[in-house]
Amino acid sequence: MTILRLVLFGWLLLLYVPGAGAQTVVSGQVTDSQGGEPLAGVYVIWGKASGTTTDTEGFYSFAGNPGKIPVEFRFIGYKSRTEIVNITAGETVVLNVELEPEAQFLDQVVVSADRMEQKRSDLTVSMDVIRSDYLYRTHITDAQELITKTPGIEVLDGQVSIRGGSGFSYGVGSRVLALIDGLPMMSPDAGGIKWNFLPLENLSQVEIIKGASSVLYGSSALNGIINFRTADASNIPVTSFFTEVGIYGNPPNIAWKWWDIPRLSGHASFSHLQKFGNTDLGLGVNLSSDMGYRKYNDESMGRVSVRIKHHSTRNQGLKYGINLSGGKSYKTDFVLWEDALTGGLKQDTSTVSRFHGYYFSADPFVSFGKRDKVRHDFRMRLQTSENRFPVRSANNAGSVSLYGEYQFWYSFSDHFSITTGFSETWSIITSDFFGDHRGLNLAGFAQAELRPVNRLKVTGGVRVEQNILDGEPDRLVPVFRTGLNYQAAEHTFLRASFGQGYRYPSIAEKHASTTLGSVRIFPNLLVQPESGWSSEAGVMQGFMIGRFRGEGDLSVFLSQNRDMIEYVFGPHNDPGSNTSGVGFKASNVEYSRIYGTELEFLLGRQIGKMTATVAGGYTYINPIEISAYTGKSKGLYLKYRRKHTARLSITAASDRLEAGIDMYARSEILDIDNVFLKIETRDLIMPGFYDYWLQHNRPYFLMDGNLSCRLNQSLKLSLAVRNITNTEYMGRPGDIQPHRNFSLRLSGKF
Repeated sequence: MTILRLVLFGWLLLLYVPGAGAQTVVSGQVTDSQGGEPLAGVYVIWGKASGTTTDTEGFYSFAGNPGKIPVEFRFIGYKSRTEIVNITAGETVVLNVELEPEAQFLDQVVVSADRMEQKRSDLTVSMDVIRSDYLYRTHITDAQELITKTPGIEVLDGQVSIRGGSGFSYGVGSRVLALIDGLPMMSPDAGGIKWNFLPLENLSQVEIIKGASSVLYGSSALNGIINFRTADASNIPVTSFFTEVGIYGNPPNIAWKWWDIPRLSGHASFSHLQKFGNTDLGLGVNLSSDMGYRKYNDESMGRVSVRIKHHSTRNQGLKYGINLSGGKSYKTDFVLWEDALTGGLKQDTSTVSRFHGYYFSADPFVSFGKRDKVRHDFRMRLQTSENRFPVRSANNAGSVSLYGEYQFWYSFSDHFSITTGFSETWSIITSDFFGDHRGLNLAGFAQAELRPVNRLKVTGGVRVEQNILDGEPDRLVPVFRTGLNYQAAEHTFLRASFGQGYRYPSIAEKHASTTLGSVRIFPNLLVQPESGWSSEAGVMQGFMIGRFRGEGDLSVFLSQNRDMIEYVFGPHNDPGSNTSGVGFKASNVEYSRIYGTELEFLLGRQIGKMTATVAGGYTYINPIEISAYTGKSKGLYLKYRRKHTARLSITAASDRLEAGIDMYARSEILDIDNVFLKIETRDLIMPGFYDYWLQHNRPYFLMDGNLSCRLNQSLKLSLAVRNITNTEYMGRPGDIQPHRNFSLRLSGKF
């Protein structure tokens, strides 16, 4: 025990001797039950609004009132423990606690899969969970980058593909639904994800469901969901911040370097969580500016969020509040390169357009639950957004949407419960680009959970949905899902699931009409909804062998879709302007089948005061186009997919130092749109692309690294290097990804 700790402990003893006051000192040390190492940063919580954390040697102390005090100890990777301390005035209590490691994330609580809290090991579907500590360790400030580094997932210029379920549709009509705390975060016009305004401040974790999720979440969840869950305030106020500066190095192809002054980026973030009596408050602010490594592709952005939740004392189990968020973005999107020889990182000036984006949302909510028996949830989201193009004003668009949802959960017994509810989404689009439109989505859903025998869980659900656009109703669409989970042993869980999916075309796919450089986009009023199903079987295995602990997850999956919407290049007509020409139009052209397998693992070990972790994953898919009539393969691969993706991460952390290496590998893209390959059109859109594609469409490997040093208990200095290998690789055609870049960050948490 250090001299400072002895002085502090002695001062506390003098302060709380009998007769000096009514409070009592409780102190002790928290250690690992297996190795005996002290645990720093353990949450020590007592009472309704009091708490502290252990120091670097695992010690803690607090002053409490006489009586029986429940003291809870929480730490990631360990089982929580609660001790009842019975103390009298003036007494000093020493409470040393050993925490038992758990099979890493099997007991992690998630909500996205069945809309209710449950352990991850109880799920019937595959789910990946990204914790906020990974975000901070790797200096990731962009939600797209965070998601695309997950095994089996790729984001192509804003378009998410989970296990090959999506290709690239030019930024519209996402088949993956993005959520913030269970509420949709999609643009009503283009049907895309609003990446810039997804909150990474005060983030608890990101939950990703791999597979059709339309039964519980509706249209746009055909390929899965991504739920960004914000953190709740605890008894211990937490303030976090960071400020960061970054710089791009030279590209591997030095002929592409077009700048004379360094290309810099800067980011700053602030967040605060605190309880005020029975009210939780969360604040978040993020500012960023990126000069960009490509010419005419810079961005500046700011966002702010406020979260208020009140726990009623008059009505036990009643919670209500509101979440507010807003932001502005000023950027120039990258569309087409100048040429492959020297202009791979220069945008063709004919497609350069400055963009101003504005966003605001208000999410009021009320929740009432009683004795783990019944729960009512009512939530709304009022969302407004504007896209303004100072030069290309014909592409301006604005939207207002109102989402409302009521959900009811009731447990009849330990063996049977139901979740049911209904939702509506009302939207108004005002646009010179899409035209003015009114949309309405109405849906009802229900799901039952049955536990007929010990260790077995069976779920089944149905959703009925209808879309109405400009007063014209689409047909009623029912979709179904079912799944089971069986605990075969203490840490062994078997699962299987089947779910149907459905996606109604976005307004952009139906009505967008514009020209970008040499590319013309045509509307298609007759485009039809997409539909399909996905199935999987898997096993999750947790293990603790000596001081090793971790988990592995192996799954096989099969999905099939029909009427998939793809942009087809060719001669088309524009019924609005009564003109014709050559360009792209959204059309129902693909029937697809995808099967594959996925392996993910995590392994951790305590070595003295150092914790070492190895995590990784590998995904294989075979994405083929099938005949609409026979269901047999047509011998063609789906566009913009890769057969193999892999990731391996190694981290080591001690009291003061932390280091990590993240490695990624992907195979070549199997196919792209013919317009980029045909001799008649390939140089019309992107000069030099065909030869570049032949030479550079191959598997690639890249590596990121990070190193941090804790300056004191509150401050940390860290360095991150992305693309250490300086690999040249491409997303969609012409979209060269970032070369080697560096960032230095000062962060604090207190």
